[in-house]
Amino acid sequence: MAQQLQFAAFSRILHWTMAIMVLAMLFIGIGMVASLTDYHWLVSIHKPLGVLILIFVAVRLVNRLFNPAPPLPQGMPPWQRFAAHASHVVLYALLFALPLVGWGMLSAARYPVVLYGPLELPPILPHDAALYAVLRTVHTVLAFLLFATFIVHFSAALMHALIYRDGVFQSMASWKKRSGRFAVAKQG
Repeated sequence: MAQQLQFAAFSRILHWTMAIMVLAMLFIGIGMVASLTDYHWLVSIHKPLGVLILIFVAVRLVNRLFNPAPPLPQGMPPWQRFAAHASHVVLYALLFALPLVGWGMLSAARYPVVLYGPLELPPILPHDAALYAVLRTVHTVLAFLLFATFIVHFSAALMHALIYRDGVFQSMASWKKRSGRFAVAKQG
């Protein structure tokens, strides 16, 4: 029986759209820290993009329940299987946590989360300057963790694409229909 070797098309679209959004968000965050002249303009992009990432990660998680990942190659060592699973859990957790912490941080500072024009999100936490300070630090630490996790994820993808050539990268990157018979093990 033929085994499906790639993610569903909707899963791939969500993945690559989110990859672009997260990469943009990381560069916007760096720009916000490095620039005083463009800070307010970058913040006006950062807030709605963070909310959009939160929405996309929720959709992506639901999609993952209905469209599970294709199995990993049979010959993949157990530590790599664990690392692949763990890195995805960490990515999902950070992609949920960062926007929520950012929203909470802004709520605690009484800053509005403006999506577009008069459209704002309601505050999710009470006004509290001390809470704002803590959440700002947490948001920064989580952003660095997301950046590090993104780099590890990207590096692993390149390793599978260029060195191992085991079909793992192609399962997310290829737009050609791929199925076949080869030794695979169910991803856990």
